Amino acid sequence: MSPFFSNKRLIILLVCMIILVALIGYSMSDRKTLSWPEQFVADTVGTAQSAFSIPAHFAAGFFENVRDIRNLYTENQVLKSHLDEFASLQVELNQLRRKNEELEGALDLQDDLDLMDYTVRSAMVIHRSPDRWNELVGINKGAQDGIEEDMAVMTSQGLIGKVKQVSQFSSSIQLLSDQDITNRISAMADGDESIYGFIEGIHNESGYLQFTKLDIDAELETGQTVSTSGLGGVFPEGLMIGEIVDYENDEYGLTQTAYIEPSANFYHLDYVMVVERGAPTLEDDINPDAEADNS
Repeated sequence: MSPFFSNKRLIILLVCMIILVALIGYSMSDRKTLSWPEQFVADTVGTAQSAFSIPAHFAAGFFENVRDIRNLYTENQVLKSHLDEFASLQVELNQLRRKNEELEGALDLQDDLDLMDYTVRSAMVIHRSPDRWNELVGINKGAQDGIEEDMAVMTSQGLIGKVKQVSQFSSSIQLLSDQDITNRISAMADGDESIYGFIEGIHNESGYLQFTKLDIDAELETGQTVSTSGLGGVFPEGLMIGEIVDYENDEYGLTQTAYIEPSANFYHLDYVMVVERGAPTLEDDINPDAEADNS
């Protein structure tokens, strides 16, 4: 027997190669259907892939959702911090805008008061009394700055009170709304004829300033402006206080009481002006030439 055919391994290898080539050629032929071995292999592989892909996709989706939730939480915290920062900036902006408007009004008012020969000193509010019945605020100006007791204190909107106590470098301001029975300011209402009375604290029920001791026959109207009269000898004349919103006879029917809506806001005080009444002088009434003739 030939040695070539006696080598079984070589024969088997050749047969396998022939079968493999035949299968490759068969599989590469233009066919519309798969053979049953191909279908078996494809189905087996597909089933195995499905068995592994479903848990793999589930696990991947789970961890991806966890990552998304974590990112969402982080983004939510960042957005909250931005919202808090925005809110604080908005509050600060409103405060700065109010202070700016107040300072602009104060400058205009100071120019007007300078023309009226009043001495004006600007001051900053540094504290406020927590006691509702003692409406007091503190300012950063005192005796060293020329502040004296009973000087009028106002904002750009109108009168708010008077200097009550003075130390060297600070002072306490008694607001018009203070309920102290000694808190009285001479005032007048504008009209065909001036109507004189006193501002005496606030009315507990309405919260308006009380304009008392008005003549029973005085013709009052809502909307009339009320300002300082200057008759007390302390306050300058013509400092704006507010407008009449209502009025009535007193309990005895002897005088009238009007209720005033203040033009100034007593609860948002940042900067104020202390107004000193100019000292009366007769220099303008003296004629030097006439004195020289008499002498």
